[in-house]
Amino acid sequence: MELVEREEQLRVLGLLLNETLVRKGQVALLDGPAASGKTELLRVFAERAQKSGVLFLSALCSRSERALPFGVISQLVHSAVLPAELHGRLVRLLDEGVAEALAARSRPEPPELGQVFHGISLALLELAALDPLLIGVDDLRHVDTLSLQCLLYLIRRLRSARVLAVLTDDTDPVPSQRPFGAELLRQPHFQRIRVGPLSEAGVARLLARRADLPAGLAPEFHAATGGNPLLLASLAEDHRELGTARPEGYGLAVLSCLHRGDPVRTRVARAVAVLGGDGSPETLAALAGAEPDVVRQSCAALTAAGLLDTGAFRHPVGRQAVLDDLAPDDRIELHRRAARLLQEVGASAMTVAGHLIEAGDVQPPWAVTVLLEAAEQALLSDRMELAADSLRLAHRASLGEEDRAAIRARLAYAEWQVNPAAAAEHLAPLAAAMRADQLNRRDCIVLIRQLLWHGRADEAMDLLDRLRSSVREQHTEAAAELRHTELWLTSVHPPLASRRPPAHPAGPQPALVTPKADPGLQSTAMLADVLARGRSHEAVDRAEAVLRDIDLNRSTSWAEESAMLALLVLITAGRAKNAADWCDRLLSAAEQRRAPVWRAMFASARATIAVRQGELAAAAEHAELALTQMARKSWGVAIGLPLGSLILAKTRMGRFEEAAQLVTYTVPDAMFQSRYGLPYLYARGNYYLATNHHHAALADFLSCGELMQGWRLEVAGLVPWRTSAAEAWLRLGNLEQARLLVHDQLAQPGTDGFRTRGASLRLLAALSPSPRRLPLLTEALELFESAGDCYEQARVLVDLSRVHYEADDKRRARKVFRRAWHLAKVCDAQPLCAELLSSSSDLSTGAGAGEDTAGITSLTSSERRVAALAVIGYTNREIAGKLHITASTVEQHLTRVYRKLNVKRRNDLPLDLRAEPAPRIRLA
Repeated sequence: MELVEREEQLRVLGLLLNETLVRKGQVALLDGPAASGKTELLRVFAERAQKSGVLFLSALCSRSERALPFGVISQLVHSAVLPAELHGRLVRLLDEGVAEALAARSRPEPPELGQVFHGISLALLELAALDPLLIGVDDLRHVDTLSLQCLLYLIRRLRSARVLAVLTDDTDPVPSQRPFGAELLRQPHFQRIRVGPLSEAGVARLLARRADLPAGLAPEFHAATGGNPLLLASLAEDHRELGTARPEGYGLAVLSCLHRGDPVRTRVARAVAVLGGDGSPETLAALAGAEPDVVRQSCAALTAAGLLDTGAFRHPVGRQAVLDDLAPDDRIELHRRAARLLQEVGASAMTVAGHLIEAGDVQPPWAVTVLLEAAEQALLSDRMELAADSLRLAHRASLGEEDRAAIRARLAYAEWQVNPAAAAEHLAPLAAAMRADQLNRRDCIVLIRQLLWHGRADEAMDLLDRLRSSVREQHTEAAAELRHTELWLTSVHPPLASRRPPAHPAGPQPALVTPKADPGLQSTAMLADVLARGRSHEAVDRAEAVLRDIDLNRSTSWAEESAMLALLVLITAGRAKNAADWCDRLLSAAEQRRAPVWRAMFASARATIAVRQGELAAAAEHAELALTQMARKSWGVAIGLPLGSLILAKTRMGRFEEAAQLVTYTVPDAMFQSRYGLPYLYARGNYYLATNHHHAALADFLSCGELMQGWRLEVAGLVPWRTSAAEAWLRLGNLEQARLLVHDQLAQPGTDGFRTRGASLRLLAALSPSPRRLPLLTEALELFESAGDCYEQARVLVDLSRVHYEADDKRRARKVFRRAWHLAKVCDAQPLCAELLSSSSDLSTGAGAGEDTAGITSLTSSERRVAALAVIGYTNREIAGKLHITASTVEQHLTRVYRKLNVKRRNDLPLDLRAEPAPRIRLA
């Protein structure tokens, strides 16, 4: 219904009032679906009528009014200030009528009550002779019988009175009111006005009148309210206050609509809220305790009132308000009954489990089976909270110890997917269950991994030894799974893998792959073995196959671990671009599936890749996302991954204070007994090196080396500790030690050939005589270009520019300088930019012989500012933004600069141009 129809309805009521003013009494009935706006329409009309001097008597009916004799007439009498004598007479008549009614309950209508009706009607007609009278009775279905009879007595006598009676009722009146409705239809001065909810266009017109709400909300508001004016008003106020529906606003409005309706409708609404749209009409009827036909009528009325849509509440806040309105015991009982009804009709396990959880009910013999099935379905559909709640309730049931241990293990895994710290509370009971031989082998292996994640290496070692001892005499499948675990430990937690399992008896060795083995653990073992042996370049295709087939439905406990190792294989194989593409896909999938742990882990991997590509700002952003998605306590020993990338990125960006704060974070001691400690030590060493704490930096780099050598992970290429230690020795002035480390690194068969060899050649150039530097740096540059590392390219270019300058090749030195500046700026490497700016004056020294210094002095200040930015690599658009001028103006300035200096392009501009304006330049 359009809003303009409301205006038309008000116009019709106004015409009836005009008829009343000329002594033609009128009666109007506003009927329509429950809460369709009849009350609001009556209120607006009454306000307009009162402005015209009309006396308004009103009664707002509720369920409680039915039990009060003359309750509605009493409301009318006391709703306005009346002449004292008339008011007193009406009060006496009401008291007399109530007394007669109470004394004669055995008779449907005592004769004495007719005199009361007559007296009240006569008094109201006398009142109308003094002032035009508007009588409003809202919600006829709740009017008591005696008030109805009195109203009807009055209505029959209105033809020549200045009285307009406006009544409201639902479209389908209750049976007790039907005689009254039939009598109304017989009155010649009666008019019926149909009232319906607003259409979407009507909602749009209504919202357009409010300046405190943004435009375009009409579809959302209509969908949430069905055009119900009461709900609309509450929702609009909620949006003005909070921007969304509130329980104390929209929610209370929903309850108001329900409590003024029929009790059966309220029961049906509560049943709908409990079922949440699930179940058949028959199930809904059984839960509401009503006949199916009555339930269908109630649902139709609730839909027409804007509360329901296709059998469910239009807005979750409305549904929650109805649930919260239930007494706790009633709510539990409804959920218990709903679970049993849905189980009987074969509803899904997750649906039934939801009600069992709400009721805390594990009494039915089928409850535990349903809960466990629901948990597995929830895990596969990424509903971790439901999975955990189902397992938690199932664990409460009286089961055998082995069953309880298996359920607890699954519960720990479900909670791990959301918050590993929360799952830690299960580790001690699970460890005890494993010692009591109550856990299956696969759960034992997952438990060992979780203990290691939280740094509980001693407990993990004890359980691992138990597992090794138990496998000696078991079948091939058990031996294969233990072998997989050992391979994983070799590359992730090497100290635990240093103790080899007891020798197997003579005979065939266990196969690495068996039909029943966990595929996620198999992939993890294969990738870990490849990393440990430094053969990543041979496993690129296999790593991409693992990433392509990764099970984001969490059917295996090792999915995320195999994915992280596959990404590390690509990174160490020099395929950072491929790894970045895969990581972006995994991040997107984790976001869609609302998987915080997966998103945190893949974000940390993406940060590692970004650092290696020289994308420092992106690396910091991804690392911060990883630390935000998962609290530091939940990261356990793996905190070294995101923290190391963040420290390294902040250091290379020149944000030393932020990096210093990160270095002070408390990290688990156990982190340094896993590969997760290596990137942290390497990053911290780089921070110390950048802040001139050379001895501390050297200690961290050498610690990396000692760990990797002790773990036999030298060939894995996890961190380039030798080149970093060589740089620290170089800063300390010990060229011999630096040279030994560089040559040692060049002799290694490292996996990450491009970056490691490039860094070695750059340092070797710094340790070599001038004639040898150019070819070494040229090769290093080519290697870093192949690796896609912009940051290291910029560092090599800084050294190359100096080599060309020392060789008196000023033009090439300037060209290399500009390229270095551009790459350093792209990487957001502020220390490199500062180093370039400090060295550019050296590059320009003595350049005056080949350059027109007189031309430079002829430039205006504006031209020099533009040229100074152009010479260090800014584009025309960037210059325009920094100087707050247009790009066209920049082009005009540069054209004049080229003419005055007799050059053809910006690459030919002399570096002396930036000497004066440099202090005014704010680096991007």
